[in-house]
Amino acid sequence: TYLTKKYPNEWGDAINFDGEGSAPVREFVRENAAYWIREFHFDGLRLDATQQIFDGSREHIIAELTRVARAAAAPRGVVVIAENEPQDARLVRLPAEGGDGLDAIWNDDFHHTAYVAMTGHCEAYYSDYSGSARELLACVKHGFLYQGQRSSWQKTRRGSPSLGLEPAHRVTFLENHDQVANSDAGKRLIQRTDDGRLRAMTALLLLGPGTPMLFQGQEFATTSPFLYFADHKPELAELVAKGRREFLLQFPRLAALQLDLPHAEATFRKCVIDWEERDRHGWAVGLHRDLIALRRNDPVLSSQRASGRDGSLLAEEAFLVRFFSADHGDRLLIVNLGRDLAPKIFPDPLLAPPEGTKWQLSWSSEDPRYGGHGIREPEAGDGRWFFQGHATALLSAAPLEA
Repeated sequence: TYLTKKYPNEWGDAINFDGEGSAPVREFVRENAAYWIREFHFDGLRLDATQQIFDGSREHIIAELTRVARAAAAPRGVVVIAENEPQDARLVRLPAEGGDGLDAIWNDDFHHTAYVAMTGHCEAYYSDYSGSARELLACVKHGFLYQGQRSSWQKTRRGSPSLGLEPAHRVTFLENHDQVANSDAGKRLIQRTDDGRLRAMTALLLLGPGTPMLFQGQEFATTSPFLYFADHKPELAELVAKGRREFLLQFPRLAALQLDLPHAEATFRKCVIDWEERDRHGWAVGLHRDLIALRRNDPVLSSQRASGRDGSLLAEEAFLVRFFSADHGDRLLIVNLGRDLAPKIFPDPLLAPPEGTKWQLSWSSEDPRYGGHGIREPEAGDGRWFFQGHATALLSAAPLEA
């Protein structure tokens, strides 16, 4: 399908599963999925470009594939995740509710607004995003940003209502194979943004709602690029290279860039991970380990209840997220991607600690262990606030001292 892609649609022709003579095709696709699960014991499947798979049958081929894959894995479980550009919530709703029964959908909205916030670039499909604190907070509170509103870039409505969707059904990420390959020369975020912003956004990714995903080497801040590569026969390779050039024309700043040929072995070799960076970038390994441990071990942060949090804006580039817990005490996550903030007054009720408690700093992305510039308590003894720039801080409600 990628041979027929036409700008600006990167997905090519649709795949239709309900036409005449489609039964053998359905069987092939369904049994192929079961084969990988049954014979090679895969833990799950990620389904690509599901918005281009059309089926008017009583049971959609995606639902059928998912059902058969789960049966092939029994008694163990498998995870089935969809890439779906409009982020259609029907994919993860139960079959009894008219859905396809998948486990999760990639949250492109979170990636896109986070990318703009960290890099400042908002060309092409990023032009639908401002990277503001308002957008990031909306992702935390509501998951997908586009749930049926008009997309300026696509010139039509995008998405479907999903306000009631549980956070675990959305896969959040800062890097993946598509988005890194679409940046200039396949650069990673560590090369494209301020270190403080990257640490702060990593904290939001790993402590915020949703199912976080890390792309290869991201956990140790690899600088190895990830480019678009494919090993094809010469006649096909040239068509793929041409299609890739045409697709990237939507990014004006890449027009003058000399692209690496997808079929050149040197392109693939550039993308091989340099594992020595794992030892050199100990700060990044420690950052990710500590955040994952926090998410796993903290009973408040590990909860994925859609109704267990709220948030508000602090400034154009800063916001807070309040996690509520009557059993374990509340948590307060403060994210500031801009400059230091020291407001004289801040009458926001979400900043007020629960009765009989005070806020206590539990973790900060500015910890020198992660290459930060030092930690400062967000709340002073007299109640005044200071929000460090390019930083994320986690506060916990602790009992007042006698």
